[in-house]
Amino acid sequence: MIIEGLPYFVFPEKMKFWIQKVTEISDDDLRKLGFVLMFIGLCLVYMGKR
Repeated sequence: MIIEGLPYFVFPEKMKFWIQKVTEISDDDLRKLGFVLMFIGLCLVYMGKR
């Protein structure tokens, strides 16, 4: 949560800009991006446990 909240604390105006950009992305593309990010996170956890 600390890492996830850091950009909002350090760059609040830029985060507002990016949140507006996210609302412009289609649902399908956003779903694909979410899957890719989950997969990368899973890979990082796997590599960290090795």
